[in-house]
Amino acid sequence: MHFRVITSRNNEMLKLARAVRDGREPDLIFIEGARLCEEALRSETKIEELLVAESTLADEKIAKLIAKLRAKATQMRIVRDDIFASVADTATPQGIILLARRPQTDRHEFERCLAARNEARSDVPLIVILHRLNNPLNAGAIARTSEAAGAIGLIATQGTTDLLSPKALRGAMGSSLRLPIWTGARLDEALAWCRTHAIRTVALDPRAEVSHTEFDWRAPCAILLGAEAEGLSADERRATDERVRIPMRPPVESLNVAVAAGIVLYEAVRQRGFGSELPSSRALRLE
Repeated sequence: MHFRVITSRNNEMLKLARAVRDGREPDLIFIEGARLCEEALRSETKIEELLVAESTLADEKIAKLIAKLRAKATQMRIVRDDIFASVADTATPQGIILLARRPQTDRHEFERCLAARNEARSDVPLIVILHRLNNPLNAGAIARTSEAAGAIGLIATQGTTDLLSPKALRGAMGSSLRLPIWTGARLDEALAWCRTHAIRTVALDPRAEVSHTEFDWRAPCAILLGAEAEGLSADERRATDERVRIPMRPPVESLNVAVAAGIVLYEAVRQRGFGSELPSSRALRLE
């Protein structure tokens, strides 16, 4: 099949792609690069547009991927390489961009996804709550680590960076397309939801008496993480059921939030036994 090559920066489809990339089209997400496009294929992501750099068509290594993407995409467009670079969000584009339907991330869909997950496996709930995180790379890294550590879902409060932005998607490497996500929640609403489902909420607090290794992570838990600059306020920490600290040698007083999340999540993994099953009776129940 012959495709006309897009050679103008002012092409309407490319204008749309830039708007999606920059977060100005709330119904679509911007997925770039071979790895993320493969993850989109594996997920239930609905692909609207496939944009391919002209020179990429000659790359035998990813020709099969392009064919699979083309079969799922509503439209495929070929773009001259220099014009493609004006749309890409990376410094060295791999020549593949998808414009896809934004997955639903409201509370109802979050609960539906959790219920479906529970039918397939009996995980003791481990949830991560992101409260007003600003950096999309941090948010993406936390999503990736959360999935790797067996967390069953992510909750992002109002004011938190978009977990489905291009940078956050790259940081997550596909995890945010698989994990149940609830965005736009109020903090009090997220904490109340956890308590309704018998999930203890735990804040990181440098002044807490209990360290993260002394805390019992084997029960259902939700980890609350605050913004990069100011962290959690005293009132926000007190609003949780428990508080733990990560020991640090002075003069260091804080850690990068994604690093802190990884330390705590993998302590939970260690205590629970990596790959082992805990009693199904302790799994999350949604009615």
